[in-house]
Amino acid sequence: MIRDLQIEDRITELGLKLPDPPRPLGAYLPVVRVGNLVFVSGMLPRLEGRLVSVGKLGQELNLKDGQEAARLALLNGLAAIKSEIRNLAAVKKFIRLNCYVNSALGFTEQAQVADGASNILLAVFGEAGRHSRVSVGVAELPGGAAVELDLIVEVEPRD
Repeated sequence: MIRDLQIEDRITELGLKLPDPPRPLGAYLPVVRVGNLVFVSGMLPRLEGRLVSVGKLGQELNLKDGQEAARLALLNGLAAIKSEIRNLAAVKKFIRLNCYVNSALGFTEQAQVADGASNILLAVFGEAGRHSRVSVGVAELPGGAAVELDLIVEVEPRD
């Protein structure tokens, strides 16, 4: 099994940092665990409580901006998972990633935006990071965020 330190080392090697777990923006839980499944609520590209990627892809933002937003939203998701299971090495499999992209009319590269998150999962978790996925263009997201994503993850049983 991969150790938590190895996972965080991989994140660092990619030039990324796991943020503090984000606080919810409403009346919901950021993470819910049911047995060996962890459901992660919608994560935005927030850093230290501040939304850092705002706007529509294909209008104010380009593909690279969207991929960066997806990476940050994913890192927030990983921080939320870690807050629930304490050790990212307990992740057995990423099952599903849903990526919602704030899209201008005619923007059709939602799948490539979602690759910003998917590629991090593959680079950090290897085979366990392979997942099913939905990438959807939407008219608006909370706070005007560029991207919102949610996850379903299988984890090791509790001790």
